[in-house]
Amino acid sequence: MEKSNVRPTNDLNMQEKEYENSIRPQSIEDFSGQPQLIENLRIFIKAANLRGEALDHVLFHGPPGLGKTTLSRIVANELGVNIKETSGPVIEKPADLAGLLTSLEPRDVLFIDEIHRLSTVVEEYMYAAMEDFKIDIMIDSGPSARSIQINLNPFTLVGATTRSGLLTAPLLSRFGIKSRLDYYNKEVLQRIIMRSGNLLNVKITSDAALEIAGRSRGTPRIANGLLRRMRDFAQVLGNGVIDMAIAEHGLRALNVDKHGLDDMDNRILSTLIDKFKGGPTGINNIATAVSEEAGTIEEVYEPFLIQEGFIIRTPRGREATEKAYRHLDRKGWRGGGDHTLF
Repeated sequence: MEKSNVRPTNDLNMQEKEYENSIRPQSIEDFSGQPQLIENLRIFIKAANLRGEALDHVLFHGPPGLGKTTLSRIVANELGVNIKETSGPVIEKPADLAGLLTSLEPRDVLFIDEIHRLSTVVEEYMYAAMEDFKIDIMIDSGPSARSIQINLNPFTLVGATTRSGLLTAPLLSRFGIKSRLDYYNKEVLQRIIMRSGNLLNVKITSDAALEIAGRSRGTPRIANGLLRRMRDFAQVLGNGVIDMAIAEHGLRALNVDKHGLDDMDNRILSTLIDKFKGGPTGINNIATAVSEEAGTIEEVYEPFLIQEGFIIRTPRGREATEKAYRHLDRKGWRGGGDHTLF
């Protein structure tokens, strides 16, 4: 029987994780961008180490791909402790949370990604754990049910979310350190791409790195993903070096334009303009028209489109700006008044 060349999905996912892990910064010194956040974090970690205490609970929030998971691991590395990683949807019952918390050593880090997706009952158990380092466990059920209080080792909860607005006030108030990650400028992304290229033994010119950086939507994850694809083009179509010609060809082949907008970004803008006359219209209407989940548009695509001035939010819904009309070479922009960015 002939051996298939198709790799199982699990193998591909594993390769993606290995790729990401191989280029992740391991220390504060290696991390590029977010200067104010990094400086504050450096001080808080140093102070906790000097006192021999657990770092206050930390919340990282912002768009996906900006380094929230990387920073959580850096926090653990700089504290010199272990880290346990999970995500909000995985912790289904209080018993799941109890198992994680009771396994932590003093000052360890518990990282919960998508913390806004914790169930209500699990979140309520989290309050006492975060505040008093205690949890109450119910034994048996019915008339014989009783509660046992378990003391926990002092630990640091690091939460990450792309939607901090969905966190309840009681949970939010228990984070002593709240840090928002913002999009990166292209000069910082250029440094990240050059560093990743060096770690992967990929030769890339500085002008090609800057071109890729300018089309990476201000996001390191996208920048590194594009670097990987440019490596493929360089190996097959060139001499293995990512130069300007290879970068421009590869980015054009991937439909990543000068603004960093990809096919879905442009579909969202064209749908808003062509089907909804530029808006305003609701996010669900746009999602249905482009066959994408509304949550994905809100979390992945919309923040960058708003940041770059292609879309604005109004009380009546989303509107395309004059910049969006110019970008798609459309006429008929009807903006003005308080809603326009121009």
